[in-house]
Amino acid sequence: MIHFNGLHHVSLAVRSLDIARVFYSEKLMLQEIPRPPFNSTGVWYAVGDQQLHLLEHPGGDTLRERGIDTVDGHFAFWVKSHSDTKAWLEEQGIPYEARPDSVAGFAQIYVLDPDRNILEFGAPYGS
Repeated sequence: MIHFNGLHHVSLAVRSLDIARVFYSEKLMLQEIPRPPFNSTGVWYAVGDQQLHLLEHPGGDTLRERGIDTVDGHFAFWVKSHSDTKAWLEEQGIPYEARPDSVAGFAQIYVLDPDRNILEFGAPYGS
């Protein structure tokens, strides 16, 4: 039997690490953390006790091209406030799809990063 302790990290492929770093570091304000000297280009971020790993994909032209599709692969950040997150995304000029009364049991906001990876922000209802 496997005894899971939690999720350690999520890795996303990106076309340009420079463009991705602007989005994740400067717009979302995630904290960059040290990354081992792999034979690949990437950056790691701390997200609470978990990590987000971005990897520059050498065949980047074949990455995802569609818009927000909530049944497609994505990962979710848990945030304190739905309304504050929407306000921040608007201030940063990041388009989003909000579902404040989602049947998921919590409010949801979906965005696309520069490589069209789907990110979800979940928050308590009414926050």
